[in-house]
Amino acid sequence: MEQAQRQRRGRRAFTAEYKAEVVQLCRGGGRTIPEVARDLDLTESALRHWVTQAEIDEGRRAGLTSSEREELGRLRKENRVLREERDILKRATVFFAKETR
Repeated sequence: MEQAQRQRRGRRAFTAEYKAEVVQLCRGGGRTIPEVARDLDLTESALRHWVTQAEIDEGRRAGLTSSEREELGRLRKENRVLREERDILKRATVFFAKETR
């Protein structure tokens, strides 16, 4: 099948438990990442990312742990909401300042 004709598969979500089991297959099963990815119909890049993230979470590699990534995402969202609220209040202040003149 040609690349242009191939339909893209939708984004799939996997549980943390499933990812941990797959990472264990790569580590202790004596199988390579490409083999495991092919057998489980996963992309190699996703599987490599899971293995890398597991190493970070275990402290064997530098980087943000999963919990730190979650917190960072939550804080970024909160920051975005606070900025939007601040901007709304600024516009309201300008509006009401013009009204009282």
